[in-house]
Amino acid sequence: MLLLPGAVGTGELSVDVSNLRSHKGFVRICLTADPQNFPACIDDAQAVTRSIPAGTPKIRFDGLAHGDYAVAVIHDENGNRKLDTFAGIPREGFGFSRNPPVTFGPPRFSAARFTLTSDAETQQVRMRYLL
Repeated sequence: MLLLPGAVGTGELSVDVSNLRSHKGFVRICLTADPQNFPACIDDAQAVTRSIPAGTPKIRFDGLAHGDYAVAVIHDENGNRKLDTFAGIPREGFGFSRNPPVTFGPPRFSAARFTLTSDAETQQVRMRYLL
């Protein structure tokens, strides 16, 4: 592929999700380059969101411009399209690119940020369960 001067390269990102406690429900993935909308991706028109069956926790994103991204993942075991909580504590699994430590609340974009610079890269996301 020939790139014009000033053109941005593109690549493929594979996200492998591990440590799921069951194959129930869905794995919901949000890929964003916008620090202001991480991890929810609610107000990010450029975010890419996908839902895949929890039994096949691997997904590939094609045609991504090279640059900085972060991934947020939830294990939506009951299929209600959200992360269920009890007293503010997640009842379902969650994870982030680069697997940063999680203390009170989700990590900042900078802790989960990775740079896509090649034709193909992989992020391993380890799920965490608190309840």
